Amino acid sequence: QVQLVESGGGLVQAGGSLRLSCAASGRTNSRDAMAWFRQGPGKEREFVAAISKTGGSTYYADSVKGRFTISTDNAKNTVYLQMNTLKPEDTAVYYCAAGLSARLTYPQNYNYWGQGTQVTVSS
Repeated sequence: QVQLVESGGGLVQAGGSLRLSCAASGRTNSRDAMAWFRQGPGKEREFVAAISKTGGSTYYADSVKGRFTISTDNAKNTVYLQMNTLKPEDTAVYYCAAGLSARLTYPQNYNYWGQGTQVTVSS
């Protein structure tokens, strides 16, 4: 089992920044990738970014490329999502997930999920 706990969400004005954290515990070595997904009001859960265990490979949704950066600190078993130049359309609950490959961008490919953290961007 892998346990994931997100933190760092909040309310920010458009153009601002936030950094989300995801602390992993348990059998973290059984998963080769970590990812962030988000789910806005009335929307399906969508892929945001993913990173391989070593941090050598990263993948981003087109909507966040150039604005968001995913990184990992393996010593702390923590994955981060630095979000810059936030837009109102980034408003969503952000979820951390653990899976087998960072190339996979569908929620069903990830077995472990955190409880989510709310990000609200005001215009």
